[in-house]
Amino acid sequence: METNLNKVLNQGVRHQLNGLLCKYTNVMKGWQYRWFAVDPQSGILSYYLSDSTSANDDVPPPSHVLNGSPRGQVHLAGAVVCPSDEDSRTFSIGCASGDTIKLRAADARARQEWVDGLRAVVESHTKAMDISNSTPLPPRELLAASDAMASARQALYLTEQCNASLARAIENIECETFSPTDPDLLLMKAISTASTQCLHQCLSLLQRHQEIHTPHSETTSVN
Repeated sequence: METNLNKVLNQGVRHQLNGLLCKYTNVMKGWQYRWFAVDPQSGILSYYLSDSTSANDDVPPPSHVLNGSPRGQVHLAGAVVCPSDEDSRTFSIGCASGDTIKLRAADARARQEWVDGLRAVVESHTKAMDISNSTPLPPRELLAASDAMASARQALYLTEQCNASLARAIENIECETFSPTDPDLLLMKAISTASTQCLHQCLSLLQRHQEIHTPHSETTSVN
């Protein structure tokens, strides 16, 4: 069966795993352009200094920069990639190490392509990491984890209902001040949907982690 990673790469999105993005550095320097490159095989995201001053100036740094040491690197295994509710271009990568990288693409379409590509790499390498580090949980912890997962699924179900209600309310709005095509309402609808999808991804990672750590061979046959 074709993995999500192969689907993304076969759909021609691979070039989007290498490109110019704005990275939030710190309060003093704010947003700075960096050239990002993802190695789908190793699951490593690297970024390099760039002289670009515009998102449209999507030109790779000189070869000696790319061949040298990157400005920074993170492993995408266990990471969570989430679109931001600030605007239609910003997204973040929550790394398993606890670090968070805040990025901004050129436009909404570029952001979605980056998010889809990064999530595919995350899924592939998280699954491999879980298999290599699988250790069954003790029965008491396993029961607690099962209860927590049930609560999480219920919370996500309620979130989906709220998201659907919001979408219907916007589509059926009848008001002189607003219309269903109002930019602010469309942005609110898109943010709600993107946030729900992000929660789905988080729950999927938790479920996969639980499955890996759930013992499957403890049943004994009675002759």
